[in-house]
Amino acid sequence: MKQFIIACFLVVLGSGSFAQFSKASLQASGLTCALCTKAINNSLEQLSFIKSVKPEIKTSSFIIEFKEGVAIDIDALRKGVEDAGFSVAKLQLTGNFDQLAVQSDEHASLNGKTFHFLSVKKQTLSGEQVLTVVDKDFLPAKEFKKYSKSSSMSCVQTGKAGDCCKKEGLTADTRIYHVTI
Repeated sequence: MKQFIIACFLVVLGSGSFAQFSKASLQASGLTCALCTKAINNSLEQLSFIKSVKPEIKTSSFIIEFKEGVAIDIDALRKGVEDAGFSVAKLQLTGNFDQLAVQSDEHASLNGKTFHFLSVKKQTLSGEQVLTVVDKDFLPAKEFKKYSKSSSMSCVQTGKAGDCCKKEGLTADTRIYHVTI
């Protein structure tokens, strides 16, 4: 039985690349005062995967530290900011990567989530790296337009797997996160 459990663990571990996201930098838009910052801070602190939130009032940003070994929910970060009455202007995730091969306009699986890399050169990510989320609700419209032009895949516009993603075995409702380095 013990060998079976170890074998299952190794299969799960090897079924896609691994990256442990440890922290994030989130810049919000629409803030006008310290009370705005406090509203976002309180909203983000309610998320179960967040260890700490440190606001930086001058830049309208928040340094977020994630709990180790706990899955993070990127969309919950955005929703937390929106629930406080604001929007995300920029989200950068810092993770520790282990030999993840990436190239522009290609998908990669990380911890059971699918990431679509845009405007990147072909490379292998190892060690600490910062990914910027470039989905529609994670940056200003002008920047989104720039990144969305770098791909003809429909998932860039919707954030969901489209016909372009089905060859990889993804179903139509699978969330695709678009990122750049």
